Amino acid sequence: MKNFVSLFLALVLYANGSFAQLKPVTYKDGNQVLNGFGIQPKSKSVQKPGILILPAWMGIDKLSKDTAENLSKLGYYAFIADIYGEGNYPKDYNEAGKNAGYYKTNFVDYQKRISLALEQLILSGANPDNIVVIGYCFGGTGALEAARGHLNIKGVVSFHGGLGKDAKRTIEPITAKVLVCHGADDPYESKEEIDAFQQEMRDTKADWQMIYYANAVHSFTNPESGTDNSKGAAYNGIAANRSWEHLKLFLVEVLKK
Repeated sequence: MKNFVSLFLALVLYANGSFAQLKPVTYKDGNQVLNGFGIQPKSKSVQKPGILILPAWMGIDKLSKDTAENLSKLGYYAFIADIYGEGNYPKDYNEAGKNAGYYKTNFVDYQKRISLALEQLILSGANPDNIVVIGYCFGGTGALEAARGHLNIKGVVSFHGGLGKDAKRTIEPITAKVLVCHGADDPYESKEEIDAFQQEMRDTKADWQMIYYANAVHSFTNPESGTDNSKGAAYNGIAANRSWEHLKLFLVEVLKK
């Protein structure tokens, strides 16, 4: 009887729009089919801010979906971008490395795929002038590329993302606010690359902050990464929770609801 009542209440809440659900969204880059996911906040009485989520190198995963759902509960529109496109989803880390490597090198193509996802976020109802891009790992690199590409966004957040870029690229002012959440023991980012990134932020006159989390390595936000730091990528619950709180503070500062 208790289970029946719980189910009935859940159905009532769902019927009244109290539960937001992720919905698949198909869009295109030329002939390339892309498959993203969008979610709306419970209340849509006024145009609200939007958050674009860029997944890690394996593509759309549980972490990106959970993030979208949690952001909708906070009152934001959210959209998860499909960077690779149908037929190009990696089957293993080797393929993921090749796919991600292509977009890191061909950053203009990466910025285009991010722009197309931004369009879908706006079409869902998000305020086109009140958007933040966030990303994990490979997606964190994409968030920084969104800032470097001067997309119409208020800010970007990179969680354990790649920070480097070709030193030959032109240095231009960055107007989007930048937050980098970084594992203090991440073995995939060298001191030289970190120093170069921080110098880039100074040279571009960016409003930036970089937060280090103790005892955290790469992929510290992802519970599916295991907990063995010696592998270079591992989940750290303390760092994950702290970075989530830092994200929320950043969104409140940068976006106007």
